[in-house]
Amino acid sequence: MASTQSTPDGSVPVAAELIDRFCRILGDDGVLTAADELVVYECDGYVVEKKAPDVVLFPTTTEQVAEIVRTCNEFDVPFVPRGAGTSLAGGCLPVGGGVMIALTRMTRILEVNLQDRYAVVEPGLVNLHLTRHLAGTGFHYAPDPSSQGACTIGGNVATNSGGPHTLKYGVTVNHVLGLEVVMPDGRVVELGGPAEGLAGYDLVGLFVGSEGTFGVCTRVTVRLTRDPDAYRTLLGVFETVGDATQAISQIIAAGIVPAA
Repeated sequence: MASTQSTPDGSVPVAAELIDRFCRILGDDGVLTAADELVVYECDGYVVEKKAPDVVLFPTTTEQVAEIVRTCNEFDVPFVPRGAGTSLAGGCLPVGGGVMIALTRMTRILEVNLQDRYAVVEPGLVNLHLTRHLAGTGFHYAPDPSSQGACTIGGNVATNSGGPHTLKYGVTVNHVLGLEVVMPDGRVVELGGPAEGLAGYDLVGLFVGSEGTFGVCTRVTVRLTRDPDAYRTLLGVFETVGDATQAISQIIAAGIVPAA
């Protein structure tokens, strides 16, 4: 195993030999090393803390992600996955430098099963793109974070994103049925699946919200929700915040759960 020395700030530089390995795995267009371009990846929406990675990689398949992870282990170099970088949590900050695995080229919708109400997508798929793909089918994917037009399904899984419809429909974990995950040692495992109520531990629920600390998500099976038959948008004007919250409590107590 190759060894590396930490720099004074605690980061681990990436050796030229390692860059060559990544180029063999992904091709030159899948490896980003230019300092002026790496600045783009120094933080997510949480801009208080910044640290640029030494290299950004753009895999397009699960096999490539697994090979990247195994190579990082071989060279004892840290790695962190990243989606669109819209989060305010700082979860994709490469604190120790090293390798960033950007999943934004894994954007395919692999399967849509309306009969069984699920879809299988890659982690780099933009949340809103799935909604648009389902338009006219009578179904939709309920979680809709405020950054829906830019954030990715994989990033939603990492942070257990919510959104305006959380009150009625819940957060991301309530709509993820299964995951394909590259573990920290490079193994590929399947958690959950399209079927509801699988026996055993809820490993999907454990993984969702773990912000990449348990592994790298490379495929997501999501639950599809039937569109409402009808809906109306209402505006209420109140003198105080207290009056508004009391009105909300009374609406829910009457058995009406607002969609947003």
